[in-house]
Amino acid sequence: MGIKRQAWTDNKNSHATETNSGLNRRQFLRQIGVSAGTAVLASQGISQALAASPIESGHSTQLTKDDLPTSLLNDSSSSQTSQESLTQAGCITPTIETRLFASSNVGGSDERNQLALDRVACAGFKVENPAITNRQYLRFAGTDSQRASDFQNLATGAIAAPKLLLGVRGGYGAMRILPMVDWSTLGRIMKERGTILAGFSDVTAIQCALLAKGSMSSLAAPMLYSEFGKTAPDKVSCQQFVEVLTNPNLTISIQDATLTSQQLPVILTKGEPKPLTGTIWGGNLSVVSALAGSEYLPRIDGGIVFLEDVGEQAYRIERMLYDLYLAGMFKGQQAIVFGAVSGTGEDSYDKRYDVATVIRQLHELTGLPIYSGMPFGHIGKKYSFPLGATCQLSPNANGGYQLAFTDYPTIKADAIQVEGLWQTA
Repeated sequence: MGIKRQAWTDNKNSHATETNSGLNRRQFLRQIGVSAGTAVLASQGISQALAASPIESGHSTQLTKDDLPTSLLNDSSSSQTSQESLTQAGCITPTIETRLFASSNVGGSDERNQLALDRVACAGFKVENPAITNRQYLRFAGTDSQRASDFQNLATGAIAAPKLLLGVRGGYGAMRILPMVDWSTLGRIMKERGTILAGFSDVTAIQCALLAKGSMSSLAAPMLYSEFGKTAPDKVSCQQFVEVLTNPNLTISIQDATLTSQQLPVILTKGEPKPLTGTIWGGNLSVVSALAGSEYLPRIDGGIVFLEDVGEQAYRIERMLYDLYLAGMFKGQQAIVFGAVSGTGEDSYDKRYDVATVIRQLHELTGLPIYSGMPFGHIGKKYSFPLGATCQLSPNANGGYQLAFTDYPTIKADAIQVEGLWQTA
């Protein structure tokens, strides 16, 4: 048509301080707050407005869902690790075309961002836009337009789609940009390129929109700042991240429900559990429930719903599940799989009212079999897996179950050196 495509700006915004207040989850998060990083440059679009009332750096930044629980000891890392020192530790030349997206919270530490960037480069990922880790507008990793541009520039063709789109961190903010992205076109382009999008927590909003509007899968997986920027990234999480990136036939076996609730059986069903196959979808419960009634919540016929959350009391979990139940989300689904449900505390009225009680109530409401203990969520050891892919869910002989995944894009294993993701020197 002769129309020139122009990339949206990625200018950096001036530093602002994040504060959280309130009850329940936020009280839970506030207990482990740590200090934030330094200021960043203002963008041309908002510098004048913010210059009138500059905000000093160095205030307390509260941890958010993607940080819990394993980054508490790691968020204040003072490591000065450089790519040169990591290379000395045995890195490979990065060849995997990678772009970051920062759809939610700003990263609180420049040093932690740099350490994460050094590590992913050491592991073989060639990050094309590292500067977005410095963006900030209020509590967000840039203005809404900037954060939307991480995706829309790919949808318009202004920037070529990479092999990997890696989330920086979660928190809050992804929902604000959903109407600003052409998810249908983006999904088509990602399929053609075999692009993999990886993240979790607040990134669930992005993953749901991509599946609902673009019919494109993604990975429930660790992210740049919240995992690879730790002083000591979890090796199992790193290994399982590479496993899902490189294995087109991933399988995960679960033998107990502890990560969801110690008071639940691994499989909650009214009859004998049977093998079933469907598209697995979902993510963080708080985000999925917030999308109820919107065009960005996938409508999957015969699907398998995955849900996880952190820092929510049992009554809040039940309220969100009822949101989804009353919205008809569980109709036509074959099963529900729960991942880690952590940091729930005790009910102040009756401690017998717990996560197990809530999930049993959901089972009675829906009549669906419920599988618990999936090792993914806001926990230390994450077993990454595809969302929007075909999943075969089967009981095993030991009373547990197995998930087998197919139909999702992968990367050649010899392009990645997993040890680079946890190198320190």
